[in-house]
Amino acid sequence: MTGVVILGATGSIGASTLEVAALHAGRFEVVGLAARANDAAMAGLCQRFRPRYAALLDPAAGQRLRARLAEAGPATEVLSGPDALTAIATVPEAGIVVAGIVGAAGLAPTLAAARAGKRILLANKEALVLAGPLLIEAARQSGAELLPIDSEHNAVFQCLPGPLPGRPTAGVRRILLTASGGPFLATPRQRLADVTPEQAVAHPTWRMGPKISVDSATLMNKGLEVIEACHLFGVAPDQVSVVIHPQSIVHSMVEYVDGSVLAQLGQPDMRTPIAHALGWPERLASGVTPLDLVQVANLSFEAPDLERFPCLRLAGLAARAGGTAPAVLNAANEVAVQAFLERRLNFGGIAPVIEAVLQRHSTEPVKRLEDALAADAWGRAEAERQLLNARVALA
Repeated sequence: MTGVVILGATGSIGASTLEVAALHAGRFEVVGLAARANDAAMAGLCQRFRPRYAALLDPAAGQRLRARLAEAGPATEVLSGPDALTAIATVPEAGIVVAGIVGAAGLAPTLAAARAGKRILLANKEALVLAGPLLIEAARQSGAELLPIDSEHNAVFQCLPGPLPGRPTAGVRRILLTASGGPFLATPRQRLADVTPEQAVAHPTWRMGPKISVDSATLMNKGLEVIEACHLFGVAPDQVSVVIHPQSIVHSMVEYVDGSVLAQLGQPDMRTPIAHALGWPERLASGVTPLDLVQVANLSFEAPDLERFPCLRLAGLAARAGGTAPAVLNAANEVAVQAFLERRLNFGGIAPVIEAVLQRHSTEPVKRLEDALAADAWGRAEAERQLLNARVALA
């Protein structure tokens, strides 16, 4: 039995991981579940999976969870507060840590798990975007395994002969990350400013949370994945390309110097990459319906339109700048997306806020975790200032 801790247990990654783990109950034990503040959902999961530990970032939610579990009966130790996620990510009973918390909140526990030598199933883009060199170096020093479970990076990993992520592979010309194009691929540009949050989160092929769904609609998710791929696979930004593939069947490709292109295909279902990483180097059943290529019939590809998707262009600039620029990009994006979801900013205003923040930033190297966190804090504060300026200008 291998112990598993799931960071982001109440989200879509957590739900998919728990489904796969339940298929292999004799092989994996869920020893820890963590989330931000959803104590009601966490209580239900604790009653079903009986983990030894549960952690909530919000202290008040932690108190409510303790009360719920005291009534329901599971003997689960509840951790809460700012250090709870780091604590549960390093418990000795767990060999695998699923990093599924969206946003910068996932950075510290993921880095702690790497320093503790865990096998990390990495879905948190921000850990690599904010502090990629630190995470890769921590994994190298401790012997931790970083196995990506984003569908795109997991696909790339499956198309590489090895070694583990973080080291360049000889013979690779470039990595091609596929993107569905989101819900607005064919929407006339003049109508993009008027789209609603409800329309933006209605992804055509994937079931995801609101923030990452908006990132998919702006293609910022793909920009963050470019940065992530550079760190995971030891390649330069110019060796990573994005290709629009609306069917979401080809999850990514690797082109080699001999002209070969290897691709990983599958249903658009997160259980496939999760099962791959849980069992690696073995293959485990995921519960996903087999892919029928005859039924799919057609696979199409096109280059992304950077005028329609300016966030992808901005992410490319940050990737090439390196240092603290990706952290600032991510922070500004999180603030702008949240403002859009709260109807304080229109869809077309997301990219201008991010660009204004990047233009005011002076890039510095990331040598310590504090450097990444300081850049993140500065990016958030500057993005809020840009939002305020925009509201004043409109008043």
